[in-house]
Amino acid sequence: MRNKRLIIALLAAVVFGLVAAVSVSQYLASAQAYTKNLNNVVVAKVEIPVGSRIIAEHLTVAQFPRNVTPEGAFATTDKLLDRVATVRISAKEPVTESRLAPIGAAGGLSSVIPEGFRAMTVRVDDVVGISGFIMPGTLVDIVVVTQPPKSSGQDEMISKIVLQNIKVLASGQNIDKPKNDREVERAIRAVTLQVTPEQAEKLALASSEGRLQLVMRNSVDQGDETTPGANKSTLLSGERAMPVPEPGIGGKDKKPATPTVTRRPRPRIPTTNNAAKVAPVAPPAPARPSVEVIEGSKKKNVDFP
Repeated sequence: MRNKRLIIALLAAVVFGLVAAVSVSQYLASAQAYTKNLNNVVVAKVEIPVGSRIIAEHLTVAQFPRNVTPEGAFATTDKLLDRVATVRISAKEPVTESRLAPIGAAGGLSSVIPEGFRAMTVRVDDVVGISGFIMPGTLVDIVVVTQPPKSSGQDEMISKIVLQNIKVLASGQNIDKPKNDREVERAIRAVTLQVTPEQAEKLALASSEGRLQLVMRNSVDQGDETTPGANKSTLLSGERAMPVPEPGIGGKDKKPATPTVTRRPRPRIPTTNNAAKVAPVAPPAPARPSVEVIEGSKKKNVDFP
């Protein structure tokens, strides 16, 4: 009997040992396969500001699964040293080629200017700069208030949108968006705009011939609008009220609903002649006296003649 129990215990130990060995081998095989499926990706160790030159202290290496490795990622830090970031790279974000300026580009504002564009600075005040809300990356339209040429036959001042969908590269000396509201610089005296060479010529002429005004627009709305401009005649012609759209809603395809005006009919006042023709209204008949009679559980009113 004792031998039989010993044999059963030995068989159970052997079975459990085999199960444990198989489980461990499967775990090691899956771990080894997962490790083989990982790629080294260079990520930002600390936040890298826009226009700054990357150094070794900015970077570290992390492992990403092969199927989620970002396109244009780097496996080592050697190729990233002395490159310039064109956007803000947060900590633990992969550093990819699309976020860097071309090799050999200088740091600062020149590194964030796309090919074929120019950076042009215009003077603004608290009103023109939209009370400090103009920040790098904001899209604006530029309105100029100027005197038309004599050949046009107009003597009145005119305001006209001369440039549309212009990107702000820098506000003051800041080429990056502030981290929080405390870093917003309220006393901005100049903004730097991203323009083409043709737009730079128009902007230079507009700033010398008239007064500039920046008009902020939604970052999603990049459509083109054609306006005739405004002068004193159109200014004094008035404007119809339009319903205020919800934030981020509205566009060219959505026409504002025309407000409807409901006119109430005026009460007619009868004249003296018509009042004489109105028949007198007979007074209502006096109410007849009645008595409430209770018969068991029933109630009824009896009118007297």
